[in-house]
Amino acid sequence: MSRNGFNYLEGTKKEITDIKALLGKSKELSGYNATETAFKKLSGNSPSILHIATHGFFFPKLKEKPKKSELLGQKNSYRYQENPLLRSGLLFANANYSWQNGNNPYEEDDGILTALEISNLDLKNTDIVILSACETGLGDIAGSEGVYGLQRAFKMAGVKTIIMSLWEVPDAETAEFMNLFYSKWKKYNNPKKAFKESQQVMMNTYRDEPQKWASFVYFE
Repeated sequence: MSRNGFNYLEGTKKEITDIKALLGKSKELSGYNATETAFKKLSGNSPSILHIATHGFFFPKLKEKPKKSELLGQKNSYRYQENPLLRSGLLFANANYSWQNGNNPYEEDDGILTALEISNLDLKNTDIVILSACETGLGDIAGSEGVYGLQRAFKMAGVKTIIMSLWEVPDAETAEFMNLFYSKWKKYNNPKKAFKESQQVMMNTYRDEPQKWASFVYFE
């Protein structure tokens, strides 16, 4: 998450291809078609299952206010926002241009979908959203109000269940976990049971490497 942008995720293509083969009838948006604008058009007519394989970001609240010189030197201002829903988000097509230049005049949306933007969508038709991305479960903790980040945003949008990550997740093992999860979901018709069993399998496979499987959590 530098000013130079985000790297291409090799494993996501295989991930969505494998999932599509398991699900059968489904709609795929990938590459340059996976735009922020296309995602926002799901509002009011979202699918029951929404799987997002991309980069996610979260910036913790700064302890000290940045100097004006620091602000002027940055193309994007996400890390400096007071609102935690503006310090977390997901990356869509053409986001790197906006990340590096501060905006993208060539697109309807800049490709950087913040948690605040998600919270204003209508996704109540979605039973479960799977955030196959880094740090999607993080946010600011505001006392009894809970965590302010992507999880709150999707809940505000009406999503019932969220699978998300608590730290950076490796590309290849994430694809492996997701394939396991959907296979078991198809077998049991129970996403919660499928999630638990998939984590158990990954734990047995990578017992000494919890960073490869323990990041994902199931939130209802």
